[in-house]
Amino acid sequence: STTLRMIAGLEEISDGELWIDDKMVNDVAVMIPIAKIETRSKPYDRIPTIAYFEPVHGLGFIPTEYVDITGIADYQGLISKLEPQDEILICGGDGTLNRFVNAIADFNIDNAVYYYATGSGNDFLRDIGKTVDDGPIKIDEYIKNLPVVEVNGESFRFINGVGYGIDGYCCEVGEKLREKGKKPNYTSIAIKGLLFHHKPANATVTVDGKKYSYRRVWIAPTMHGRYYGGGMMAAPDQQRNQPEKGITVMLMHKAGRLRTLTTFPSIFSGKHVTHMKTVAVHRGHDITVEFDRPTTLQIDGEVMLNVKKYRARSKVLAKAK
Repeated sequence: STTLRMIAGLEEISDGELWIDDKMVNDVAVMIPIAKIETRSKPYDRIPTIAYFEPVHGLGFIPTEYVDITGIADYQGLISKLEPQDEILICGGDGTLNRFVNAIADFNIDNAVYYYATGSGNDFLRDIGKTVDDGPIKIDEYIKNLPVVEVNGESFRFINGVGYGIDGYCCEVGEKLREKGKKPNYTSIAIKGLLFHHKPANATVTVDGKKYSYRRVWIAPTMHGRYYGGGMMAAPDQQRNQPEKGITVMLMHKAGRLRTLTTFPSIFSGKHVTHMKTVAVHRGHDITVEFDRPTTLQIDGEVMLNVKKYRARSKVLAKAK
């Protein structure tokens, strides 16, 4: 039984080597189907079975050790203990990725980093043209020199985008529902918000030093990728791996509730940008959005309340600074 537990990664190997075919797998753990365990207390309850002796990026098992990302106090200390051949596998959604890239912002990782999406939106995966069926994806190139957003005196890197307006409101309401044990329906939240609850604000947008003013702004995200919010293609021309082209801010503005509601569904196909009277798009390296009243902001799904202003810098400027 001890041998089986070592093979499954449930028992630490104190001495000796464990080989499967021609691979030493001492530092490798199998992803077992923890999703089948009927408990909400497990941090891995959404991780499905990925591999049972099936090859994944060249190995018989996925190289990972189960660690609850919310409980890591010292990322640098943890990663410094890894051997050169060890690999990091992140399981979670866009918010988990956001937490990880901000935690490692001040030091370099030499180990390969893989990502397996277990979130609900999975906009990062969608943006790079992958699906959950593709299995773990190597993401080293996507987590370096990311854009930075400054909010209330703090700086955060972001993977997909910074949402401001109705999308921030949706994340706020969704978070409250999850705290009550309910699964949020973001489409329903957005529709109710547009019709009844959310109030638009006036905004001043500064792009590389040039100012623009907009009234009745419903949404004002700045994007590093094309997608956010569970499939909304806010910036259809944005390319995350072309730093020389910067980042993109998109605003839905001017229109009333009903007209905005009829336009809003087109954001899922990216066709909202054809509504040039009520949709504005700007691209640059240094973008500031300021509302005339506090509202909710979200960074890759992570909510921040009572925000009046944010500044986003492309990874070119973020790296230079």
